[in-house]
Amino acid sequence: MSITRHQIRELAFQTLFAVNSNPDADKQFVVDSLLEENKVKKQPEYLLMLVNGVLEQQNQLDDLISSKLNSKWTLSRLNKTDLIILRLGLYEIKFVQDVPNKVALNEALQLAKEFSDEKERSFINGVLSNFV
Repeated sequence: MSITRHQIRELAFQTLFAVNSNPDADKQFVVDSLLEENKVKKQPEYLLMLVNGVLEQQNQLDDLISSKLNSKWTLSRLNKTDLIILRLGLYEIKFVQDVPNKVALNEALQLAKEFSDEKERSFINGVLSNFV
């Protein structure tokens, strides 16, 4: 089965969420399970690039996100779903050269539409728009 970049981002989000929820989880096992569940035979390179990139740059991404939050907010107050979407979107904006910033922003908003709610989607748009 062929897989779109949007579907890859969904799988990356799900992998990052699983790893965030259980730091002892084997990320490759999670990826393999999700690919099997979605009947994807070949692991897309972009999927591991996103997952590994977000995990490797997490501290820098979190610092950048924190710098755009209202002084009353901290990363620990953010919903985990939204934080992972912010990290993924910001990673693409900052580190993936072949994805236009507006596409990365739009894709993050699509993930928010699928995995979060309208209020949080607006919040994610507000934070990531600072970097576009």
